[in-house]
Amino acid sequence: MKLKSLILGSVAAAGLSTAGFAADLGVLTSLDVCDELGLSGLTISSDTNCLQISGEVKYEFNWGNFSDGATPVATPLGGLIGSVNIDRASSIPGTSNNDWESRVQSWLKFVGTSGSDFGPASAVIKIKHDDRRRVRNGGTAVGGFPGVEQRETGNVVVIDEAYVQVGDTTVLTAGKRGSIFNKGDDEPFNFTGLFISQRADVGTVVDENDFDRFAPKFGNHVIQLWTNVGEGFIAKIGLENLGSEGGFAASVPLGLPAVTGAEKAGTLVGVLDYAGSGVTAHISGAVGGLLDGQRNAGDTYLIHTGVTATFDQFKVRAAGSLGGFSDAAGTTYATYWNALVSGEANFDMFKIALSAEAAAVNGLAAVDSNTDFGFGGSVGAKVAEGIELNLGGRYFNDGTAGVGDSYQVALQLIAAVTETLKITGEIGVYGNDVDTAAAAPGAALRAAGSDFYAKAELGWAPGGGFSSSLGATVQQNGAYKVTFKAAKSFQ
Repeated sequence: MKLKSLILGSVAAAGLSTAGFAADLGVLTSLDVCDELGLSGLTISSDTNCLQISGEVKYEFNWGNFSDGATPVATPLGGLIGSVNIDRASSIPGTSNNDWESRVQSWLKFVGTSGSDFGPASAVIKIKHDDRRRVRNGGTAVGGFPGVEQRETGNVVVIDEAYVQVGDTTVLTAGKRGSIFNKGDDEPFNFTGLFISQRADVGTVVDENDFDRFAPKFGNHVIQLWTNVGEGFIAKIGLENLGSEGGFAASVPLGLPAVTGAEKAGTLVGVLDYAGSGVTAHISGAVGGLLDGQRNAGDTYLIHTGVTATFDQFKVRAAGSLGGFSDAAGTTYATYWNALVSGEANFDMFKIALSAEAAAVNGLAAVDSNTDFGFGGSVGAKVAEGIELNLGGRYFNDGTAGVGDSYQVALQLIAAVTETLKITGEIGVYGNDVDTAAAAPGAALRAAGSDFYAKAELGWAPGGGFSSSLGATVQQNGAYKVTFKAAKSFQ
């Protein structure tokens, strides 16, 4: 509101000096449209349109010795969705072993809204910038990236979203934006999480950017329609990835077929959401690779469902996903599934959480896996005003015979020093049993081992949407990292 007052004051001053000039700036003199449309935040209005402006800037800097490759602790589904890794220190003679990363992320969003006979009509533009520089071992070629630094893709300003939308209880959307596919209600409640869930986009369905060969590609260029059908239910349907993203033009691991963007283009998405009476639930379905009209390596499907129910001090959650993908000839389909259950009980001083998960891939010889599973739990206690302790752990059993089990145990302390300062400390250990078989094709066998770690962070949130933190992590294997973060959002 202060910014609105400043803008309007400036316009009024201009009007006193030059009436014609004030007329030119008259688009800034009315706030009635925003109020009538129920829009708030940082807004500018004309007689017929309300413009909302929001954004965020985040900065992160890491320094230490932490980037000499990665040590895998757990490798779900034979590495198809990646591994859960811990940092490792390098010790290269005659050169620097220092690593550092500097990253700036920012976005700016404009939403212009006016009234129509069908409900609010909006045009949305979101600009995004992601600039990341990484240096390993002082930037030397020995054990490091070629040249002085590695510059990540995305350091230019891009149009992240650009779409139009109209409607109230029924809404039509078209343009470039994210997906309507709902993959929520599937995160474990225990504070350490679970190993498969950590790799599966913190849930039961992997991010299509990590599992791109096997999952439909969502978002991008879209046509979407949703409607409120009443009694807490919302139905959605859409065509997504009409811009043909998500292909692999080169050869891929495990002898799997390469996939082009055209083969993955066109994803049909349907969703039914429910919220009410202490329950949130959904079922989402998608079929990818429709536009080319052929069955090939780009054809995929995915179903995801999740439900969370709260009863007094108890909370329970169950989620699952089922997907499939075709081989290059279009003759064989492989399937994967992932399921998770979690529960939490809150008492006066204590909080108890238990979680379990399982996953497998079957159908193509190159990617077949036995069933991987894991479980975890935690106990939290409020030991004093503003002080909380969490003790927990997680366990992972690789379905491959001869691959050692993995685990993590951690103790966490959270202390509110003042209303704006918070200290978080954690000590723990990662470990694994001995491997007699590789966890993933081409992976080295691991000896039984463990790595103790300790980390601490001082967080500062003085208000106004600003937050900052300074933290450090040290590990038994010699790796260490100092991290500074700062962020500010506005709307």
